[in-house]
This record gives sequence, structure tokens and C-alpha cells, in this order.
Amino acid sequence: MAGKPTAEKTPRKDLAWSVPVMIAQIPEGGSHVVLEADAKQRAALAALAGLRDVSDASASFDLAHTGNGTVHVVGRVRARVGQTCVVTLDPIENDIDEAVDVTFAPPSDEPVSHARLPASGEEGDLEIPDPPEPIVGGAIDLGRLAADFLFLGIDPYPRKPDAVFDLPPIADDPEDHPFAALKALKGAPPQESGQKPKKK
Repeated sequence: MAGKPTAEKTPRKDLAWSVPVMIAQIPEGGSHVVLEADAKQRAALAALAGLRDVSDASASFDLAHTGNGTVHVVGRVRARVGQTCVVTLDPIENDIDEAVDVTFAPPSDEPVSHARLPASGEEGDLEIPDPPEPIVGGAIDLGRLAADFLFLGIDPYPRKPDAVFDLPPIADDPEDHPFAALKALKGAPPQESGQKPKKK
């Protein structure tokens, strides 16, 4: 008898921490939203990011209409995550504090120009801002936005402050000594000269 299908061990990114907010419900004067991930959401975030655990995860966002159906979201994402030191393999805790500044816009079939391209022969650095995130189904998912920035703030090589990586000692090369060059010359064949060796 076949057993029941097992659920996926790794949660989907869009379901780990999902808090959709309808654009139509955002007041004209904007709104302030505070999120706090519960134990189930934190466990899903940890599994998705390959962390030992996420003991705390929160976000604070200010939402404002900016015209043409766009919404500007600014705020911060904070979390405390459990990782493993890459040097000592000891468990460690790291704090994450990421600033958020993202614009959401209705999906459009036409590309939007976000910066003026330099004219021919014109020099100078030109910063092109990130394109707006799409508004899907008339809503923006603040939970997924918080998760994205939480993942962005994870240290890929966590290390304890006092951890030092010691390289293994390099064995001395027996050929690497002051007389190595002399030994090489001694064993080399005699160089040819203009005179022929005398016959005995």
C-alpha cells in the first residue's frame, strides 16, 4: 500500500512570511505597518535560508501613495538569527538590521525609463535606480518584502569575533636550502666549449 505523499521540507519563499496588503485599503495619507513573525513563520524562514533558527524577526514600514497607482514603502527589517561559525563550527547568534526603500507599481507592458542615458561623448557616472516592484492582484506582500531583506542581511560567512583561522604549517622542501643551487650545478652535464676533449 502506497503511503501518503510527504510535504515539502523546504517552504516556498512566497509562503514563508506572507502579509498581503491591498492597495485600496491604504489611506490617502499613508499608513504605518508593524509586522512580527510568529514561531511558525520564523521556522519557515530558518529552513528556507539554511539557518539554525530565527529567534526574532520584525519589520516596520511606512506606506505612501506616490501617484499613478504607485506605492512607496520605507522602513526597517530586524532579526536575530542562529548560525554556525565557519572557523570553529560553534553556534553563534547574529543580528540583522536592514533599511528598506522600495517602490511598487502596477504591472505595465511598456518599459519605464528611470534615468536619462548619457549623450554621445558625455562623461560622468550615472546611477540608474532599481525598477519598481510589481503590484500583484492589487496588493503588495509586506511579509515577503521583509523576508527578502532579512535574507539580504544574512552573513554568508559567519564567524565568532575571536575566531582565527590558522593555516596548516607548510613542510620544508628538502630541495629548498642554501646549497640547492650548488647541487643542481654539480649534477648538470658539462657545457660544450670550442675545444674538443683530448683523447687519452
